[in-house]
Amino acid sequence: MDLSKLKPAEGATKKEKRIGRGQGSGRGGTSTKGHKGAQSRAGYSRKRGFEGGQMPLVRRLPKFGFTNPTRVEYKGINLDAIQALADKVKVKTIDIETLRTNGLIGKNDKVKILGRGELKGGLDVKAHAFSATAKAAIESKGGKAETVNA
Repeated sequence: MDLSKLKPAEGATKKEKRIGRGQGSGRGGTSTKGHKGAQSRAGYSRKRGFEGGQMPLVRRLPKFGFTNPTRVEYKGINLDAIQALADKVKVKTIDIETLRTNGLIGKNDKVKILGRGELKGGLDVKAHAFSATAKAAIESKGGKAETVNA
């Protein structure tokens, strides 16, 4: 076996179609592009979603919905995640900075504490918002649920 003698199997490759090389090639004249029209021109590219002049799907479908420009999006963090963090870092106060440094939230995330899970002891939690069940659970264990702005 010699690598210099390798070649594709018989009939596996075809010669490239050399269009526009005169009448003798059998593909002269219009060069297999038909007569006139946009597709025969150089530099033609079809628009995304173009359906040959038929009304495109994106324009046939109705518009609906509404995006509220003043909506505030919160990153929800449950009490079980708060308890796991408190056990791991051994702190009594959980604030935005603690959550950020431990990778639970991103740089500009607003935080809402949600009520799934349980706390073992009293923790002081500072966040942008609290659900009613989370606030009740934190305060029932002797902790403080403090709302912060910014």
